[in-house]
Amino acid sequence: MGVEVSRLSNGLTVATETLPHIESVALGVWVKSGARDERGDEHGLAHLLEHMAFKGTSGRSAWKIASEIEDVGGEINAATSVETTSFYARVLKDDMPLAIDILADILNDSLFDPHELEREQHVILQEIGAAHDTPDDIVFDRFTETAFRDQALGRSILGTPETVESFTSAQLHAFMQRQYGAERMVVVAAGGVAHDDFVREVEKRLGAFRTHATTDAPETATYIGGDFREGRDLMDAQIVLGFEGRAYHVRDFYASQVLSMILGGGMSSRLFQEVREKRGLCYSVYAFHWGFSDTGIFGVHAATGREDIAELVPVIVNELRRAGEDITEEELNRARAQYRAGLMMSHESAASRASQIARQLLLFGRPIATEELVDRLSKLTVERLTDLSSRLFSTRPTLAAIGPVSALPAFEAVSDSLGGSTPAQVRHKLAV
Repeated sequence: MGVEVSRLSNGLTVATETLPHIESVALGVWVKSGARDERGDEHGLAHLLEHMAFKGTSGRSAWKIASEIEDVGGEINAATSVETTSFYARVLKDDMPLAIDILADILNDSLFDPHELEREQHVILQEIGAAHDTPDDIVFDRFTETAFRDQALGRSILGTPETVESFTSAQLHAFMQRQYGAERMVVVAAGGVAHDDFVREVEKRLGAFRTHATTDAPETATYIGGDFREGRDLMDAQIVLGFEGRAYHVRDFYASQVLSMILGGGMSSRLFQEVREKRGLCYSVYAFHWGFSDTGIFGVHAATGREDIAELVPVIVNELRRAGEDITEEELNRARAQYRAGLMMSHESAASRASQIARQLLLFGRPIATEELVDRLSKLTVERLTDLSSRLFSTRPTLAAIGPVSALPAFEAVSDSLGGSTPAQVRHKLAV
């Protein structure tokens, strides 16, 4: 049946995809406001707001919110990312009006009670401590902080203990008032839902939501790159090596996604085969590409033991350099098949589809048909990917490492080795 889209008089976008074989509905409200929209003294406020979403309204206590949705066997949650915040639920199709009512109540009338706030601040402090004690999590925070140093985009979503403890109910209300406007929000449902019925329920509860947010656009991000390493007495080291990636809207975005699959998207990928299978230099290695509205980040994560660090990095660097010289048609076809399969499999999950449609509406202003995405993939060529690789991996890198990192090559050596050296020269430059 495809995606149907309506726009309410206040600017709120409402979209559905009916999946007739599904008895449940995944639905939610997505807001184009995330961690990078915080001001300097608000680090962690967007995430705290997400935590406080279910802590009570004028008409529902925190207990009532939880019990009402679970009394019908449903589930409800929220999430904060760099550029968006979402409030979502999954229920049986007959209970869709209840789920919308609860989500709308949260957006219209959250109390942010000071006593609940104090408890939730304590929970987030525990979350921050747990992240710090998990090297394979915290290394990514240090990676983005280094890549986008002293910028909102580079700050961790969780905030710091100092900022989180400082926030008040008034700040939460002010942030929501400033950031949340109907023109920056989409309401999406996928599953056993009829479009007209859903629009009617949303109109009833959110049709009077304020049209405009008063916030300014977030500052444009500037990729900087650099080096972070933290020595810890651990059995293994967590290493992330990355470069400036591509924004969602630019021509090379999908090429960058495919390139990450060729290099480290599965057991058949170059890095997995060369680094893990052939050489046994690590127990985990993969590549990733994150796109944002104005920039991106391309990276490789590896986890390895102390004795293999010195050899691991030159091998990774060689594989990155080699991608600028030699990618085969077979590798491209395999990556395309992986991407396409992921797209098709997402259609089998109502929650995945709702989230995918919401992201497309917020980023591109329209849902993008799977056929259109597949067509874009079909137009990628080996030449385009090798050209992208040579440009991508010749820029200033970002290196972040936590663990027994004393044998990690110097940042300058890693940076120099990406500038066109032969494999033998790379090994020589990175020798410690």
